[in-house]
Amino acid sequence: MILQALKEYYDRKAMDPEAQMAPPGFEWKEIPYIVVLNSTGNLVSLNSTYEGTGKNKRAKSYLVPQAVKKTSGIASNLLWENPEYAVGIGEPKRHDAFKKRITDLGIIGDTGVDAVKAFLERADKIELLKVFGETWKQVEETGANLSFQLVEKPFLVVESEVVKKAIQGANEKESKAEAICLATGQKDSVQRLHTSVKGVWGAQTSGANIVSFNLDAFRSFGKEKGVNAPVGKKAAFAYTTALNRLLSKDSKQRMQVGDASTVFWSAKSSLFEDEVADFFNEPPKDDPERGTRAVESLFKSVQSGALHVEEGDNLFYVLGLSPNASRIAIRFWIVDAIPNMAAKFCRHFVDTRIVHGSKEKDALSLFRLLAAIAAQGKSENIPPNLAGETMRAILEGLPYPQTLLQAAIRRIRAEHQVSYPRASLVKACLNRLARRTDSQQQEEMKVSLDIANTNIGYRLGRLFATLEKIQAEAHPGINATIRDKFYGAASSTPVTVFGNLMRLKNHHLAKLENAGRRVNFERLLGETMSGINDFPSHLKLEDQGRFAIGYYHQMQDFYTKKEKQD
Repeated sequence: MILQALKEYYDRKAMDPEAQMAPPGFEWKEIPYIVVLNSTGNLVSLNSTYEGTGKNKRAKSYLVPQAVKKTSGIASNLLWENPEYAVGIGEPKRHDAFKKRITDLGIIGDTGVDAVKAFLERADKIELLKVFGETWKQVEETGANLSFQLVEKPFLVVESEVVKKAIQGANEKESKAEAICLATGQKDSVQRLHTSVKGVWGAQTSGANIVSFNLDAFRSFGKEKGVNAPVGKKAAFAYTTALNRLLSKDSKQRMQVGDASTVFWSAKSSLFEDEVADFFNEPPKDDPERGTRAVESLFKSVQSGALHVEEGDNLFYVLGLSPNASRIAIRFWIVDAIPNMAAKFCRHFVDTRIVHGSKEKDALSLFRLLAAIAAQGKSENIPPNLAGETMRAILEGLPYPQTLLQAAIRRIRAEHQVSYPRASLVKACLNRLARRTDSQQQEEMKVSLDIANTNIGYRLGRLFATLEKIQAEAHPGINATIRDKFYGAASSTPVTVFGNLMRLKNHHLAKLENAGRRVNFERLLGETMSGINDFPSHLKLEDQGRFAIGYYHQMQDFYTKKEKQD
């Protein structure tokens, strides 16, 4: 199903000239350096194709013959390669293989190919290239790919129509019907080694495979390599090309969730497939409101029913990939109609919605949410499995993993801070747990302060926030409040600290100069303590989460009231 869906995506994009999907036998490849020749094969210049600066510095991409599958032996690409193959730095056998590929193509009388052959036969070509000083030094140091161009032509030699037709003809000669392709159901020559898939975070930089058989334990009936799962050459090219395009740096249809490189696409052309990344990724610095606009548009489309009318039968695919030695593991594969998928996305944003400061965004990216539970807020400290399972929960409408709630509470206790993203996650986890127990209960934890909530954890969280506020107003400029000293104990073993805190609060109230403020606090304490007969010895994990939400809601309420008074 995965390979079929990817092939269908390739077929659809191949019909769109703007998509620039590589035709069979070719691929788009960054070629950092171009050797420019005249028609007789004399060296004219060595050009760099890099554009931009800093992290945005990229080499120009060209349509070149598809890369060969390299293992431990010698195998050369056609008319583009690293300098060892292309111009003979180091091992001469590699350079001989490069020249042989050009000769084997069988092109006679083409000016561009003849010029390249003539240049490659020159014994002094490396000395000639050294004339270009710094540029050649960069080629040697980086080992970046080279290709060739005639000085009077605006395209590479490998991009000429003569070369393209020769490559296509060679590919057609190799195609013989040997088996039924598992992806298409049609006879085709079996692809023995599938093209490597690149762009999966954590996998080998040279690429890895989804379909591969490299040990005897994976084989059956004496079959070798890809013959164990016969995929035709056409289908193999299509699915690997499509997947590499989806995983590319410029792709708008990929996002990184922990160690899961996630790509998504629709069965038929849809704006939805271009917008999904904006729902969950951090917005670019030059457009910080992009994510908020995308989420607002999503809600409007779902509420108006526009998606059901326009995309009712359009399937949406989500593929999560993670590294696994020399292979790529399928973390998750989810297929659903676009309206259903959009509804699940909306549910996630509803579940994570909670009151916040005026400067904060209404919709938080998945990165912001997960970074909030990582040590030091660093993305590399996000537990990889947790990130992938959280994404799966969003995509399938399932309860968030229990470990997500544990991680959020653990980070709150470690740093004594119930931040907006953490409160958002805890609320979402609790609401989905409640919904699993009782499908009729849509929302246990409200967006803002809920004075009707009588849960002991929630009430104690509110009480703790009130006691901290009293202390802060009684002692302006205090460096450490009760939150810094007692939050962990108060949220897990209330009986050990609340008795002492309640006694201390009388001392703090007496220090308040504003009698009206003191009366308001006493009224709030009475309302919060209503129904609390005794402080429990222990709060279970879910109640510790409710404690955090109660604390957060109450503190936000204090902040909101202060704004209104101003």
